[in-house]
Amino acid sequence: MSTESFPRLTARTQRFTLGMPRNFAVAPDGSRIVFLRSASGTDRTTLLWVADVRADGLTERVVADPRNLFSGDEELSDAERARRERAREGAGGVVGFATDGAVSIAAFALSGGLYVADLGTGEVRALSAAEPVFDPRPDPTGRQIAYVSGGAVRVIDVDGTNDRAVPGQDPGGDVSWGLAEFVAAEEMGRFRGYWWSPEGDALLVARTDNAPVQRWHIADPAHPGRAPHEIAYPAAGTPNARVSLHLLRLDGSAVEVRWDAEQYEYLPVVHWSGNGNPLLLVQTRDQRRTQILEVETGTGATVALHTETDPVWIDLIDGVPAWSGDGELIRAADSGDTRRLFVGARMVSGDLQVRSLLGSLNGDALFAASADEPTEIHIYKASPDGPVRLSRTAGVHVAAAGGSLLVLACASLDWAGRRTLVLRDGHLVGEIASSALTPPVTPAPRLLHAGPRAVRTALLLPTGHQPGTRLPVLMDPYGGPHAQRVTAARNAFNESQWWADQGFAVVVADGRGTPGRGTAWERAIAGDVAAPVLEDQIEALYAAAEECPDLDTTRVAIRGWSFGGYLAALAVLLRPDVFGAGIAGAPVTDWALYDTHYTERYLGTPAGNPENYARTSLVTAGALTPAVEKAVAAGPHRPLLIVHGLADDNVVAAHTLQLSSALLAAGRPHQVLPLSGVTHMTPQEVVAENLLLFQLDFLRGALGLTSA
Repeated sequence: MSTESFPRLTARTQRFTLGMPRNFAVAPDGSRIVFLRSASGTDRTTLLWVADVRADGLTERVVADPRNLFSGDEELSDAERARRERAREGAGGVVGFATDGAVSIAAFALSGGLYVADLGTGEVRALSAAEPVFDPRPDPTGRQIAYVSGGAVRVIDVDGTNDRAVPGQDPGGDVSWGLAEFVAAEEMGRFRGYWWSPEGDALLVARTDNAPVQRWHIADPAHPGRAPHEIAYPAAGTPNARVSLHLLRLDGSAVEVRWDAEQYEYLPVVHWSGNGNPLLLVQTRDQRRTQILEVETGTGATVALHTETDPVWIDLIDGVPAWSGDGELIRAADSGDTRRLFVGARMVSGDLQVRSLLGSLNGDALFAASADEPTEIHIYKASPDGPVRLSRTAGVHVAAAGGSLLVLACASLDWAGRRTLVLRDGHLVGEIASSALTPPVTPAPRLLHAGPRAVRTALLLPTGHQPGTRLPVLMDPYGGPHAQRVTAARNAFNESQWWADQGFAVVVADGRGTPGRGTAWERAIAGDVAAPVLEDQIEALYAAAEECPDLDTTRVAIRGWSFGGYLAALAVLLRPDVFGAGIAGAPVTDWALYDTHYTERYLGTPAGNPENYARTSLVTAGALTPAVEKAVAAGPHRPLLIVHGLADDNVVAAHTLQLSSALLAAGRPHQVLPLSGVTHMTPQEVVAENLLLFQLDFLRGALGLTSA
């Protein structure tokens, strides 16, 4: 075990994720599994691996090690840098790949170059393509590779010849082809902008016109000689990019795919497989109506297969819509308070809360879902007799499948990291090894159903805590929609346990708005992402104190990042009677400055629902909102540290700067820590380590604690 401190080690290992196998692709015949993994738990260079599957086990081999393919530092294009930021990808090397239908070849980009690997022989070749190469994808037949360069989709034969732009595109200026627009990648989970036909003779390509989108400029104050970086940022209530979809045939013919894009502004999902015509999921801007459309590939016309409406909003579910192997439509929909999965007319998920569709196993739909306990996510397959659970251990599971082969990655409270099992027809074939380091802390969360609303809460005490010893409390939430902090997985609590071992009782709570507990729970924050969320944190705090009387509720701090940072600032400013100090990292302080797809789902538009923004923002147009102004005037003033990366293009630094200016004008003491060159992530090792230590010193001083 390493002798390095936890702050240094968690930074070096990217929170102990380096070295874990991930991004699995399984051959349909079950002969091999392709995946990514770095060579060690502190190595940020990701390698491409293959596990060959035999009847008696697995054999792992490296297919592509970036250090053997090129020398020098890795250079990233603007498109690749943006994709990694949207995907929260902090590693380097081969961080993504795509395969043909048989999983016989893989294509990937490395430092702007194009590479193709023969997954059988292990041979890797660099192809002479137009650089920088972005998002290369073989066609399903394995004869050609498409990629994006210069704002257009290009195709090159797999032997490296005949590199050409796909006809029918008009890139330039504000128009790009084959790329996901900002809100698609940041909020909808769509990171790509083109899709191959099953025969490899055509592509569906998204055309994005950013001309309507307002321009923001992100400067680097530490380097005043550098020009600001310009981004097209669709803030709430402002125009989105115009997105259209085009079927481009390699023979030169082209048709535009037609739907009512005026009404259905968003294109979250495109699905094209050999089981049917292309499927689209389109969504209205208010997110209260979606349609599943089938595309007629000859004319580009679309036919509505299913329309979903909801008076509040409709969530997007990963993996759907899709075609089953029998050509039936697979979709997800809310029924009562349960999110269900349908194959054709059949509901196949029972009373489970469906999280995502993962593919198929032996022709049956494979999906992730939660039962009665949202802190656990299990893997199920659909069957005529109802859903069959495939994951056996308590915890959080992800999976991939091909034919009869199932790759099951299992996280649990009983072990560190994840165990990746390979099963065929339910029988264990082997385990894909992990190189991740074991954390130097052993989280021991006590999972609670806190208060009348049974808020899922984790309570962590110092290792070796002696009952009767009073402990200051640190609330450590995210708290926002579409994210969970309280899960039955040990690694989810590594950092919280470290904080506990510094002398805190740490409380992590998932209140209203978080996933896995049904429609009513998620939509309880409609129109108000502040009051219900903060109420649930306070409810969890006092319920945890009843569970463990050693919690000193007269000394309570709160810290968080992103939505959690907003929640921390909200707590300290509005409820100083409860919270004695707060650390707000990259907080959203004015919801009118956050993006359209996320913000408008919960609050509507600033013009149509100004009361929602006034109720939930901390500042409006640079001034404190009335509720915050009143609370600040009344006092008391609790210590508040606001941290923000100045290169953040998701929650821009204007959020923090406007809040700081407004607090200063109101006479409210606070501290601001700007992080030069840091984005919404903090992948820089030294920054991540010292930021954690700085926060510890701040909280000790704010709560009047002595150093350990």
